[in-house]
Amino acid sequence: MSAHDALRLERLAIGELAGVDLTLAPGEILCLSGASGSGKSRLLRAVADLEPHGGEAWLGELAQSATPAHEWRARVMLVPAESHWWADRVGEHLAGAEPADLEALGFMPEVLDWQVSRLSSGEKQRLALLRAVGREPAALLLDEPTANLDEATTRRVEAWLTAWIRARGWPTLWVAHDPAQIERVADRHRRILDGRLEEREEGAWT
Repeated sequence: MSAHDALRLERLAIGELAGVDLTLAPGEILCLSGASGSGKSRLLRAVADLEPHGGEAWLGELAQSATPAHEWRARVMLVPAESHWWADRVGEHLAGAEPADLEALGFMPEVLDWQVSRLSSGEKQRLALLRAVGREPAALLLDEPTANLDEATTRRVEAWLTAWIRARGWPTLWVAHDPAQIERVADRHRRILDGRLEEREEGAWT
């Protein structure tokens, strides 16, 4: 498997979502939208091998079904809408965090000494993204990664995150609901409608 691999879904199906055939090139961002309950988060969880599903997912020549789950999830990394924290102190989750990355996300280095319990939902969301990219995955699955952020912070996170994605060549599935954000960050946009993925034409973002 090379440093930059495509992420490929073959007839992947979960819940009411019919078999999905999709290939994401290295460094490509595909935004996924759809009504609440349409299956966006479940699709990401299936790609991350967190829920039983039909079909197959591939990272380069590596098949999900032939890979131990923990190894697959380390390579194809899901950042859920609600992040999980298992230690009391922020720094225990962010070994090796660079000051430049903290600053880019609006933090001072002192945040590493904070208790997780004092973090707001938006702060947790930003730090969970930093935690994910610091683990050097090979692909990213992002479930509304800026949902709890104001406009200025959203733009800041988008710039930082897309720079990482392009530099590392990570194929990325990004669940988003804001048409303006989709226009800013997406190379392609698909919407889940009636149990299927629909390609969206440029300018047809709603």
